[in-house]
Amino acid sequence: MSFRYPILLVAAAVVCVGLLLAYRWLHRQRTAALTSAGLSTVGLSMRRHVPPMLFLLALTLLLLALARPSATVAVPRVSGTVILAVDVSNSMTATDVKPSRLSAAQTAADRFIAAQPSTVDIGVVAFDQGALTAHQPTNDHTQATAAINGLHPAGGTSLGQAILAALSTIVGHPVALPKSVDATPPSLGYWGSATIVLFSDGEDTGGPDAVTAAQLAADAGVHIDTIGIGTAAGTTIQVNGFQVSTALNQDLLTQIAQTTTGSYHPAGDAHALDGVYHALDLRFTTKPELVELTGSVILVALLFLTIGGLLMITWFGRIV
Repeated sequence: MSFRYPILLVAAAVVCVGLLLAYRWLHRQRTAALTSAGLSTVGLSMRRHVPPMLFLLALTLLLLALARPSATVAVPRVSGTVILAVDVSNSMTATDVKPSRLSAAQTAADRFIAAQPSTVDIGVVAFDQGALTAHQPTNDHTQATAAINGLHPAGGTSLGQAILAALSTIVGHPVALPKSVDATPPSLGYWGSATIVLFSDGEDTGGPDAVTAAQLAADAGVHIDTIGIGTAAGTTIQVNGFQVSTALNQDLLTQIAQTTTGSYHPAGDAHALDGVYHALDLRFTTKPELVELTGSVILVALLFLTIGGLLMITWFGRIV
């Protein structure tokens, strides 16, 4: 325990010792007066000293509070890592969701970030045919929001590459699927407090198999929640002078999520992001923090004053 104004501890000690000596002197004077008057003090109960001692203890604590005590304690908090994987492929320029799929995904991601407590670390992965970490996980959510809002569309789509890039960000080293289907997948350890939130229309134009990548995440304890951006009816977009049809692939996004015991959420659902937030597997940790104890000390002092006053009234019918 430390004190902001330690000099006041000396003053508190002097005052309290002085009051204790004064009370003792008054008690002796009262006893001597009763004896000189021919009254016996043998029957006087020791409980008459309890209320004054409580008052004195309360005063000591109040003086102690003036010194502003503080202590370093382990404060519990929820924490976890969330990687927002955002599809920036050409299909995300489609306008079946206004103003565009990518803009809708950015808005949804911004809302999601704003709903998270500061103890949750958020990272951002942008993906098209490849994937890159646009922002490392951090509790500075303003940086994650800036990374989301700075994304631009280009290229094809690889959901599998997006999942592998997100896993690489979580575990801290590159993650890849084995080239042979008979090969043993890499062991990533257990990351049960990590979640990948995948914003995409679900169109997969190549790269590592997305469901196999999702199984690798599941083996590492990582949940994947998918947010579907787009409509099942779809629309057409212009890519290099060609008309290309594009539509929301809910089935693939659902399969990816279910492989990791996560959930699929259509972005048109007003409660979609709330569902993802409540599904996050956050963990409790403790963090040493310097906490001021002044308020607590004052509350204890007021409690002693109240008890002393009630005892005085109950036992003696008045406060003396």
